[in-house]
Amino acid sequence: MYAKPDSTTMKTRVAQAGDAMDAALKSLTYGVEAQDLNGMRNDNHALGGANGVEIAPQPASASRVPEGIAAGRPSREEAEAAVRVLLRWAGDDPTREGLVETPARVAKAYEQLFSGYRMDADALLERVFEEVEGYSDIVLVRDIPFHSHCEHHMVPFMGLAHIAYYPSKGVVGLSKLARVVDAFAKRLQTQETMTAQVADVIESILKPRGVAVMIEAEHLCMAMRGVQKAGVSTLTTQFRGVFKDSPEEQVRFLTLVRGGAK
Repeated sequence: MYAKPDSTTMKTRVAQAGDAMDAALKSLTYGVEAQDLNGMRNDNHALGGANGVEIAPQPASASRVPEGIAAGRPSREEAEAAVRVLLRWAGDDPTREGLVETPARVAKAYEQLFSGYRMDADALLERVFEEVEGYSDIVLVRDIPFHSHCEHHMVPFMGLAHIAYYPSKGVVGLSKLARVVDAFAKRLQTQETMTAQVADVIESILKPRGVAVMIEAEHLCMAMRGVQKAGVSTLTTQFRGVFKDSPEEQVRFLTLVRGGAK
C-alpha cells in the first residue's frame, strides 16, 4: 500500500527537484552569435549586454538569408519520389494517367513558389538614388500583392503589403520594395515573421529615419481546414524609427494606406 511521505521528506524532494532544475538551466549556454542572426531584429536582447543574462537563439526561419539552403538538398528525383509517396498516402494512384506527371509538375512549381530562398533581400536595396537626396518626406508603396505558404500546414496565404519609409540619404527604386516582399513571401512563412523581416531589411540597409510595414492577408489554412472560416483577414504591422516614436506618424501611414489622403 502506498505510504504518504511526511512533510520533511516532501521538502527534501522539492529541494532536490529545484537543484536539478537549476543545474539543467545553467547547462544551457548560447554563443554571442545568438544575439543577432544575420541582422534580424531580436526584441529579446538582454538589456545592457553586460549583466550576464543569456537569451535563447532565434529559430532558423527568422534569418533573412537561411543557411544551408544548398547543403544536403535532395535531388529533383528524390523530390518527385516524395510527391509520389504523398499521393499514395492521400489514397490515390500515382501511376494513373492524370497523376503520372504530377510529381514533376509539383517539383517545378515548388521551384517558383519557394524561389525566395534563393533571393538576397539585402542586395535588392543596395542601389540608392542619391540625386533626390533633397526629398525627405514619406515614401509609400501600397497594395503590393503577394502570395506565400504557411510554414505550419504548407497551405497558401495571400494578400497585400504596404511599405513606407522616411529617406535619410536618397531613395530606392520602387520596384525593389515589391521584390523584397517577394523575397520573403516566397518561402515557408508566418505572416508575423514576414512583416518583421521586411521592416528589418529596409531599416538595416537604407538606414531611413523611419519604416512602417503593414501586411493584410487571408490564410487558407484557416479557410480550408480547422475552423474553416473563409474571408477572414489577418493584419500585422511593424513600426520603426519615427513611426514607432510618433503616434501621429502611425496615423498618417494608416490614413495614406486606406486612401484617406487626396
